[in-house]
This record gives sequence, structure tokens and C-alpha cells, in this order.
Amino acid sequence: MTFRLRMGAALLGLALAVSPMAKTVLANNLKIVKKGTAASLDVPMNRAVVVESDVPFAELSIANPGIADISSLSDRTIYVLGKSPGLTTLTLLDDSGRLITNVDVRVAADVTEFKERLRQILPGEKIEVRTANDGIVLSGTVSSSQRLQRALDLAERYAPERVSNLMTVGGVHQVMLKVRFAEMQRSVSKSLSSSWGFNGGTSTGLNGGTGSLNNQVSLSNALAGNIPVTNSNTGAVLFGFNVGSVQVGLLIEALEQKGVVRTLAEPNLTALSGQEAKFLAGGEYPVPVAQDNQTITVEFKPFGIELNFIPRVVDKDIINLELTAAVSAIDTSNGININGFQIDAFSRRETSTTVEMRDGESFAIAGLIEDEFLDNADQMPWLGDVPVLGALFRSASYQRSQTELVIIITAHLVTPTRGQALALPTDRVKPPSERDLFLFGQTAQTGQVSRGAASEVARQDFSGSYGYVMD
Repeated sequence: MTFRLRMGAALLGLALAVSPMAKTVLANNLKIVKKGTAASLDVPMNRAVVVESDVPFAELSIANPGIADISSLSDRTIYVLGKSPGLTTLTLLDDSGRLITNVDVRVAADVTEFKERLRQILPGEKIEVRTANDGIVLSGTVSSSQRLQRALDLAERYAPERVSNLMTVGGVHQVMLKVRFAEMQRSVSKSLSSSWGFNGGTSTGLNGGTGSLNNQVSLSNALAGNIPVTNSNTGAVLFGFNVGSVQVGLLIEALEQKGVVRTLAEPNLTALSGQEAKFLAGGEYPVPVAQDNQTITVEFKPFGIELNFIPRVVDKDIINLELTAAVSAIDTSNGININGFQIDAFSRRETSTTVEMRDGESFAIAGLIEDEFLDNADQMPWLGDVPVLGALFRSASYQRSQTELVIIITAHLVTPTRGQALALPTDRVKPPSERDLFLFGQTAQTGQVSRGAASEVARQDFSGSYGYVMD
């Protein structure tokens, strides 16, 4: 479409040019084109750019007025308004109809405000913003996946469903998780019981109390000076004496048991940010399972030290962890027998949680304090209530069990190291020679890695983290 210069438009343009608003537009968006040279002009959508020609023109034309609209402010100045994304051509002609120049007008989305908001919200991030047709293209490197998502969310506000993401996440994105299971079990058990019996001549023997003499065989052995065969306690003392033709036996049984169990496991596992990692140190126990067709299949249940986690590096050194950890063992004391199949039970400590921490920080994600107390007293009616002497007719037991469990996790950002810097525990152990084996009884020789960084590692105890370098 061709727009011819009219005096009314010129006067209107002149009025706008001398206004304060027009002065601002000219100062900020003035473009100069020269005669005979091809030029290009970038115009933000819904915004205007003022173009000044170095020679007077008499006629203007725009190839696609749907992309950009034009109006003349003077015989040298043109007002170009971006309407929709695209590329079109602005043509300038002189009063004789000859071509002055062609200007390629490229209209794209306005990203000036978006760039400013991006710098305010994500300072220091190297994000490049470009326009493509009617959309926004983001490229560059950001420090974390969380900041990448923030940039995408902000871009969606300016170009909904027209955002192209070419950004990459830099930094360290491999996470090593150290988990420590620490469990202490303490138990104390005490018991004291007494029983007595006597035999007078040809009369039937009598016995009393709550201990092991309360059956005929035990009474006969006790009166003969023998401790009963069935004795559940660890200590027993038998007293016997005769008063004329009467035989008297007194059996005192005592038990005291103390025990401490310490369980410690430290599994370490490394995974890429956002990827799941699994760890199992133990085994699988076969369990028979009945099917609908009256057959039995075998299903294997894992036991041991289990660790599953998904790490996510959300912002520089901040790590989000979705974690499941468990320690289990076979418990034969609580098993069952079904149709001739002996199925053992499992003792299991398990936790599942999601936490967030910085590199090198630790969390106690689970804890258990269990205290069990049991008192039991058995006695003969009335006789057991007699002071002092009632102890001969009474049996008492005491049991107490305490359990403490703590699970602590520590997360580290790690980077791989070279294989020459690593050493295995087997690197320090060598098979013995025949002379060392048969003459000196040595089953292994402790050696050293001769050269390199692995030699230094081999001299250390394997109580730390190997295979990765702490960031």
C-alpha cells in the first residue's frame, strides 16, 4: 500500500515532534538511513521507532501493513509502529519517483522489560534473551535447575506458550549420600526362685515353692543330693540335711543376664541430580507363596542394608533429598510353620522422608528410644506373704530392655577423579609365599602400591569416601 505525503499529516507530525513526548521518542528510538544503502530496522511489537532519512522523500510504502504501520512526521522523518511479529519492507521514494532506499523492518516481541526483570530476579545468571518470530528464546548457563525454572516461568508471563528453552545448568550435579545407622540394644534379666521338699520315713514326699522341685523326679534327685536335670537358671544351690528320719532339701536358683548389642552401618551412594539410586548390601530370602491353582511359588524378599534416594540440586549448594533407608535382618525366633514350610520373620528398621540441606550438612532423619520393663512374681498363697521366710515360697523375675536407634544422613556435592588416584582394599593384600605359609603361618602379606597417587591412598584406612572428590 502506498501512502502519499499530505500536508495535514505533515502538520500533525510536526505538532507531535515538538511535543515533550515526541522529544523523548526521538531521543531514544531515532534511526538514520542513508540514500542508496540497504538498512534494517528492529521494531518492538506495540512500540514505535522514529526513522530519519538523510535526504527528503516524497512517497512512502510498506509491503505488509499488518506487520508495521507508518506515518510521516516531516519530509525526512518517519514514524514506524510495530503491530505483529514478522518481516516486511519500507520503501522511500523521492519527488521524481526514484528509489531512495529500502529498509527491512523486523517486528518482534518486546523483551526490554523482560530482560530488566530477569536481571532483577536472577542477578549474576548468564542468560541470553532473543526473539524468534512471536516468541522468546532463552539460552546460556544457569547455576541450578531451580533458577532455570524461575527464568522459564517469568518468560511465560511475557510470551505464553511461546518460550523456547536452550539453557543449560552448570556446576556440580552429582550427589554422594552418606547414611549412618547406629543402634544400641541393652538388656538385663534377673530372677530368684526357691523350692523345698522333705521325705519322712515311708510317707510320701512333700515339696513346695515355685522352683524346679515341683515334680516327683526332681524331688527324688534333690533328696538324693542331685541338682534337678531341668534347670532354666544359670545358678543353682542345693541344701539338704536329715532330722532323724526326715530328709529335707532346699533348692535356690538364681539368674542374672546382661547383654549389649551394637549395630553400625554406613552405606555410601552417589547419583546424578534428579536420578534415582539404589543400594542393597545383604541378600534375598525365599518365601513360599500360594497361588490360585493350588501351586506354590517362591518370592524373594530382600534383607540387609537398603538405601534408595533421589537427589536434586535446586540452588547452587542446596540439595533436596527424597530418601528411603532401611536395615533388616532375619528373625528366626518369630517364624511360623505353614504346611511343613518354615518361614522366618524379619526385624526391620525403616524410614522414608524428604529433606533439604546444603553441601556437607547432616540431618538426623530418624530416631527411636524404646524402653521395656517387666516384673513378675510367683508365690504360694499366704505362705509367700510371710516376711523373710516368705522368700522360700516365692519366685521373682525382672527384665529390662532398652533400644536406641539413630539414622544420620550427610550429603556432598562431588566430582569424579582420575582412576590413578584410587586404590582398593585388595591392593594392600598379597598372597603369601609357600615359605611364609608353611614355616611362619602367614595367610596374607600386607603390601603397598609402589607408585602414584594410589600409593598414598593405599596407606590410609578405608573409613572415608573413595572414588569421588568432595566439592
